[in-house]
Amino acid sequence: MSIEILMPALSPTMTEGNLVKWHKKEGDVVKAGDVIAEIETDKATMEVEAVDEGRIGKILIPEGTEQVKVNQPIAILLEEGEDASSLEGLKEKVTLEKKPEAKPEMTQPSPEKKPELKVVPQAPSSPQERIFATPLARRIAEGAHLNLGSISGSGPRGRIIKADVEQALAQGGAAPLAKPSALLTGYEPEYEVINPSNMRKVIAKRLVEAKQTIPHFYLTIDCEIDTLLKAREQMNARANGAYKLSVNDFVIKACAVALEHVPEANASWINDQIYQYKTVDVAVAVAIDGGLITPVIREAEKKGLGEISREMKDLATRAREGKLKPQEFQGGTFGLSNMGMYGIKDFSAIISPPQACILAVGMGEERPVVKEGLLTSATLMTCTLSVDHRVVDGAVGAKYLKAFKELIENPVMMVL
Repeated sequence: MSIEILMPALSPTMTEGNLVKWHKKEGDVVKAGDVIAEIETDKATMEVEAVDEGRIGKILIPEGTEQVKVNQPIAILLEEGEDASSLEGLKEKVTLEKKPEAKPEMTQPSPEKKPELKVVPQAPSSPQERIFATPLARRIAEGAHLNLGSISGSGPRGRIIKADVEQALAQGGAAPLAKPSALLTGYEPEYEVINPSNMRKVIAKRLVEAKQTIPHFYLTIDCEIDTLLKAREQMNARANGAYKLSVNDFVIKACAVALEHVPEANASWINDQIYQYKTVDVAVAVAIDGGLITPVIREAEKKGLGEISREMKDLATRAREGKLKPQEFQGGTFGLSNMGMYGIKDFSAIISPPQACILAVGMGEERPVVKEGLLTSATLMTCTLSVDHRVVDGAVGAKYLKAFKELIENPVMMVL
């Protein structure tokens, strides 16, 4: 019998996605493992593989369709021996959900005058109006502050593609910015309304949820990294190009080893229970277009610095290209956010549920210090641990940071 191909849930937060492209057409033979489509989620654009064998009998959702609900049928797969006649009588099971249109308020008409329906013009980029565009076209338009609502699409079903955006830029760019809305005070400068991406919407929702539901507290410590910097320089010099360690590679390793010493911090609060993990999977924040994503270094406590360095570079590169698989950015047990490369001295990160801790790392900076009563200087790195108090108490958090500091200041201990 025929098999429904459903819109997959490619991340825990995904409720809908955009069907960017079909790699198979009706009539094509499909084998398990074949790439059949590209789906844009709240995290990235990912390839979807077939799990069954057969032949594409009917495509229910055309490519370029946005906001397709998870588990909604997108195609019908015919098994061996079935033909197009198997589709006869198949009822349409999928209808694209449209946002409810605002209905005019019903008023009692005056006997002297017929009622009029007044339409208030809205900016084309209002969040209430769906604009069909490819992810690449959206990114280019966003970077150029171009109003997508002012562009006519030449793609399938009027979808705006890269060439349309480039043509609009060549002809003078964006439509005039929207005038101040009557909903505001009227004293604001000119502005444009930007329809946020799926990723930005999910980030906003999850961070509000985290700050409202997780009882955060923060612990800060300064780590001296002069010994680490010398060790890094020596190790890179002897690597002969096999790898190039960064300070962040040492930080990832130290996070993991410290959690081995203090396993109480490697836990989550889920459904009023504490889940304490047996391995350390460090989720590292990586900035990408339109937001951020957290690739995961699995079992980081068991990996050497060279392996961590190679894996992190590969994950970060593919994260920025939107090519990570779900298992590569889901399920971390501990979070790490390093903004030292941006010149940030110190900051506090928001916990990503269900993790109980995230470490915020600032830049290494030469500062005056007092050693044995004498004023000297040292390279210090400020680290702030954000903690879920439901899982980790202050004493446990302090114990963890103490273990982390010892490892950072004595990097040889990471390889023992």
